[in-house]
Amino acid sequence: MNLFNQETIQNILPSDGITNYHGAILSQEQSHFYYQKLLSEIAWKNDEAVIFGKRIITKRKVAWYGTTDYYYKYSNITKQALIFTEDLLALKKIVEKESNATYNSCLLNLYHTGEEGMAWHSDGEKMLKKNGEIASLTLGAERKFSFKHKITKQKIDLVLERGSLLVMKGTTQTNWLHRLPPTKLIKTPRINLTFRTILI
Repeated sequence: MNLFNQETIQNILPSDGITNYHGAILSQEQSHFYYQKLLSEIAWKNDEAVIFGKRIITKRKVAWYGTTDYYYKYSNITKQALIFTEDLLALKKIVEKESNATYNSCLLNLYHTGEEGMAWHSDGEKMLKKNGEIASLTLGAERKFSFKHKITKQKIDLVLERGSLLVMKGTTQTNWLHRLPPTKLIKTPRINLTFRTILI
């Protein structure tokens, strides 16, 4: 159920990239259904990263799924994808239709409260399709999401509502950073699914 007319979906970035906010593409019932299913059935694990030679384990939990059990390098750690579940395939189909793109993998993030977030970064790993679409689907708590231009430092903020889709593409990752800022005001979990194309 797209609450926005496709023809009126605009680029939220003023320049140097394309990011389209589609608003809610799932009904409240669909959002609640998939949120509960993914919360209990996904193989969640605390995320790990190696930064300046030091292994960091986050409170935030993650899971990687794909069309095959490919290996990939993420935050200087090599991991193996799990095969898409039926629920993830159903969501992938919905997202692909809405974004007019195809994806072969999905990184899921579980933020238990608003105090868990993500620092400024861009998704520029070599394993990703260059300038390809990254489609971000939000379930659970609504959260603020921010962009910052790498040169001008201009910032763009928006609130990602429950069941909404944000699609980053073109040169967005080259020219912009993004983050999920922490907040003490949110006490409930958010699940974020980022569908993307991995070069296998």
